[in-house]
Amino acid sequence: MKIGILQTGHAPDELRSSGDISDHFEKMLSGQGFDFVTYSVVDMAFPLSATDCDGWIITGSKHGAYEDLPFIAPLMALIQDIYNADVPLVGICFGHQIIAQALGGRVEKFAGGWSVGPTTYDWNGTAVSLNAWHQDQVVVRPRDATVYASSDFCENAALVYGRRAFTVQPHPEYDANFISGLATHRGPGVVPDDQLADLRARADIAVDNAQIAAQIAGFFKERTIQ
Repeated sequence: MKIGILQTGHAPDELRSSGDISDHFEKMLSGQGFDFVTYSVVDMAFPLSATDCDGWIITGSKHGAYEDLPFIAPLMALIQDIYNADVPLVGICFGHQIIAQALGGRVEKFAGGWSVGPTTYDWNGTAVSLNAWHQDQVVVRPRDATVYASSDFCENAALVYGRRAFTVQPHPEYDANFISGLATHRGPGVVPDDQLADLRARADIAVDNAQIAAQIAGFFKERTIQ
């Protein structure tokens, strides 16, 4: 099964030794029998068709889904084409947000501020911990979306669109080293200092990345969330 990674941002230069954004997704889904091809859509490198791959995953980004950037409109059009072609689609963080926006929802810079580092969610009735790194949120769900996970801070932490799409606000592809690196190289001057200090103190808390990676792999293969 060929999975197309639609890369919507790049890792900070200081963290590239552990790979760019797409590499973290390949690592997260390794051992599942997938082949991968990356399209750096943030650099305007798009696939020719929504059916070029058997499944698609849209990555995180430092950009906002609502920003007037060259890649946003064609990416939203591609999302709509993928959805209408019934090719399984997964989105993480920015990917979660822009899929919602493309399908009729609304994304905003959340007035409640940032969520960073290990965060616990109600994951369809089970407590799950994942690394968060966002201020933007889906504040209005598309008509087809149902809530799969939430927290007191983030109502729409994971959404399911029937058998067509599964999207997640936090980052199951981020480990402790990478989230700490973001705190050092991308957070200062953007995320409040006290939250960065708290993240550094908690960065080594165990997270449930493997569990969510298995759910994503299962969605690609079976079109259901287990």
